[in-house]
Amino acid sequence: MSTSTCRFYENKYPEVDDVVMVNVQQIAEMGAYVKLLEYDNIEGMVLLSELSRRRIRSIQKLIRVGKNEVVVVLRVDKEKGYIDLSKRRVSSEDIAKCEERYTKSKSVHSILRHCAEKFNMPLEELYRTIGWPLSKEFGHAYDAFKISITDSTVFDKVQPPSQEVLEELKVYISRRLTPQAIKCRADVEVSCFSYEGIEAIKSSLKAAEDISTEANQVKVKLVAAPLYVITTQSLDKTQGIEILERAIKIIEDSITKQGGSCNVTMAPKAVTATEDAELQALMERKENEDKVSDEDSDLDEED
Repeated sequence: MSTSTCRFYENKYPEVDDVVMVNVQQIAEMGAYVKLLEYDNIEGMVLLSELSRRRIRSIQKLIRVGKNEVVVVLRVDKEKGYIDLSKRRVSSEDIAKCEERYTKSKSVHSILRHCAEKFNMPLEELYRTIGWPLSKEFGHAYDAFKISITDSTVFDKVQPPSQEVLEELKVYISRRLTPQAIKCRADVEVSCFSYEGIEAIKSSLKAAEDISTEANQVKVKLVAAPLYVITTQSLDKTQGIEILERAIKIIEDSITKQGGSCNVTMAPKAVTATEDAELQALMERKENEDKVSDEDSDLDEED
């Protein structure tokens, strides 16, 4: 048995009406030869008549070699190994569900394969002792793996090949599947030339930070007056953007009442590591410029 290849599911073949992910290998007169990615790359065929509901003018426009496709199983001859498939009978809902399941299954496969290769053991043994039993219990082994990050009793009902394998599996699951916080950011220009001035700006920015929650801490930093950056870290991008939008609304309402203004120069969005590094570099540069300016002022005073 191989340490790197194995079907994703306990059944060796899919059942009729199952929706499966395939990769197109070859286009022939009768249709397209494909391999079933979730079933250890066994071969199947999408018949020409099952490619599209419309009249086929160009087969290349409907299906391309090397591309992954979602298809439904029409017939399975387990003795001869023939599997007939259809692309035209698949709904958009079927495609979405299949793509989600396939993404989950690939993650599980990658995690189990890592352990199989590390301990030089058959991958199928890990599926048989861990992957497939968890799929029966939780609907999908991926969902069980996610739960196991905070609740290790998930593995109480399985019998891993050894405790050493199980410990490595837990560590690798945690490393691969623990959600990573997404940094969200917005840039605003806040100014106030009324009597309250700086105090009005400070109180407005403080009011924005006060809406912080345990899951989303809002922070406001000065880049260079009147430019401020508002940031938060969130496991949910939409949630992070929403809390920044609320923070900006609070600043706008507060500073306007005190005779000032707030202008959004960059709307809330999730930022990349590169954008974050650029911001840090800009802030450091401004800080160094301020230091040089202060030193020059000190020299002028001494003179």
